[in-house]
Amino acid sequence: MDRRGYQQYKQQSVGSMTPGELLLLLYDELVKRATMASISLDREDFPAFEAAVDRCTDIVNYLDETLDHQYPISQDLSRMYEYFTYQLGRIKIGRNKQELERLRPMLTDMRDAFRTAEKNTSSGKGGQV
Repeated sequence: MDRRGYQQYKQQSVGSMTPGELLLLLYDELVKRATMASISLDREDFPAFEAAVDRCTDIVNYLDETLDHQYPISQDLSRMYEYFTYQLGRIKIGRNKQELERLRPMLTDMRDAFRTAEKNTSSGKGGQV
């Protein structure tokens, strides 16, 4: 398989996504990496666990950095992202499975809320995301 062609396809795909679709892609990756962290911790594969948690932290930081602060909800989201970052740090340092399993549903709920908002917006039922 020609990797350059695949990379070009990926860039075009991402380049043609709406902001809402990109947000959902990030949240899907966040949930996936949190799940990978949990599996890696069960297997005692600590390098993979730490890499997955680091990637989660990177995604959350990116989400926080790209908030549009002209909307009041941005302050609430920023505080939520700060909490996620704090918890991910605790989870990584303590290899804390219990806290990870407490955090994962929160990440999934956020993703699902944004998915619902994106569906409502794209079908003309809501305002801006």
